[in-house]
Amino acid sequence: MLNIKILGSGCANCKKLEQITRQIVAEFAVEAEIIKVTEYPEIMKYNILSTPGLVINEKLVSFGRIPAAVEIRAWLASVPL
Repeated sequence: MLNIKILGSGCANCKKLEQITRQIVAEFAVEAEIIKVTEYPEIMKYNILSTPGLVINEKLVSFGRIPAAVEIRAWLASVPL
């Protein structure tokens, strides 16, 4: 099972990243736990300078922007299940 974290306070960009990520996980039909991390001390554990952030299996793959769907698909496809 994939562990995916959306890092951010709940702003519009964070919500958009979560929406796109959920759609792609559904397309892949994989089991994934998607967690929204909104507490600042928890977000800072990933050493990001701006939100939203995307973490897949505890690896930070993006922060400070909404990655394109094709990027998220590639990151998910490269994760061993």
